[in-house]
Amino acid sequence: MTKQLDSFFGAMADPTRRAVIEQLASGPASVSELHSPHKMALPTFMRHLKVLEDTGIVRSIKKGRVRTCHIEAAPLIAAQGWLAWQRVIWENRMNNLDALAHKIAAEEKDV
Repeated sequence: MTKQLDSFFGAMADPTRRAVIEQLASGPASVSELHSPHKMALPTFMRHLKVLEDTGIVRSIKKGRVRTCHIEAAPLIAAQGWLAWQRVIWENRMNNLDALAHKIAAEEKDV
């Protein structure tokens, strides 16, 4: 699970790859449709797609000369679960810190 999350967050660290995911959120798209808003050479863009495919975030299907990409939900769901778990941990820590701050403030008031 750790390796999968490392790959996911590594892939999502790049703004071009995040933009591709945002584009694919609307539905499947061809490589040329995904590439068109980006000002980079196609081989460079294809390396970004390869990272997304290698991590399992994106899958592509080739029919004739057209390669169509779509999002795979499993890596996104795994990352969402990990982030939700982290949120609970940090909310609890912040609540404990807040309670301690109130306790210290009350004790200082009594002195």
